[in-house]
Amino acid sequence: MKVSKKPALKSFNTFGVEASAGLMLTLENEEDLLSLPPFDPGSDFILGGGSNVLFATDIPGTVIQNRISGREIVKTTDQHAWVEAGAGENWHELVRWTLKHGLSGLENLSLIPGLAGAAPIQNIGAYGVELAAVLESVAAWDLSRSSWKTFSHQDCALAYRDSRFKTAEPDRFLITSIRLRLDRRFTPQLEYAGLREELSRINIRQATALEISDAVVRLRQRKLPNPATSGNAGSFFKNPVLDRDESQALLARYPGLPAWPLNEETIKASAAWMIEHCGLKGHRTGDAGISDRHALVIVNHGSATGGEILQLARKVQSTVHDTFGITLEPEPRIVEFSV
Repeated sequence: MKVSKKPALKSFNTFGVEASAGLMLTLENEEDLLSLPPFDPGSDFILGGGSNVLFATDIPGTVIQNRISGREIVKTTDQHAWVEAGAGENWHELVRWTLKHGLSGLENLSLIPGLAGAAPIQNIGAYGVELAAVLESVAAWDLSRSSWKTFSHQDCALAYRDSRFKTAEPDRFLITSIRLRLDRRFTPQLEYAGLREELSRINIRQATALEISDAVVRLRQRKLPNPATSGNAGSFFKNPVLDRDESQALLARYPGLPAWPLNEETIKASAAWMIEHCGLKGHRTGDAGISDRHALVIVNHGSATGGEILQLARKVQSTVHDTFGITLEPEPRIVEFSV
């Protein structure tokens, strides 16, 4: 375990905002968990790749940085293969590694920033696919009982950008590895129209899994600003999920609002369209701004603080609520301690 006193956290979050902590403990293997001090959610924080957090304040206590690595194919059948990956594995590198081994299922989730351990917390999703489609189980360390626990797919309570680890029991479990059931026989997932259009643009009619991954990479690079040049955490707000009556009333008022059915009772509406309709795309207050490339992305143009970015996010929420009567929920974890 690596120990760092009073670490600066600017390089450990993709917003690139200044923050600090009292101590940082970097986990390099599962044995390091046995040496962890008691975890206090009132002052301590678990950090993955820093791609889905906004440090609105400093962290008064200890940051536990998860860098447990490793990836292997643990079981195969004629149709499927099971891959186990350490929570500290880079997500995109894991996706490309599975494709290299002839396994499909993750290609639509290419280039999502962050680490493998964060994937089930957020139930990451993109281009018509969610992690829920392939997640078999999760291994974690129970910080409250100092013991191991394995969660089945059902135990994880995965929902749209949500899970047991995010909502029901936040800060209790430190995920150490995930197990994925992937396909050895490729079936493309092309429900997302933009992905089909990208493949058609380059005259690909029967895409391989790798070609779909490459297309997703191109789409994300065109639509989303690079955190290396403009600090951001990708989409800042969830697309709101509405019941049938609410959605019908909203679509009657705003017929141009893009919306997609989730099931017979609910739809998912476009938060980006709402933000753009409010005239906020490209809006900037100091160095905190809304991307002019994608209205869901809040960016740090240079030296914005986490508090300034949070203030802008709350302005977006209030403006959208005043216009549409809908409160947008943030996707990133807002780290805000009383310091």
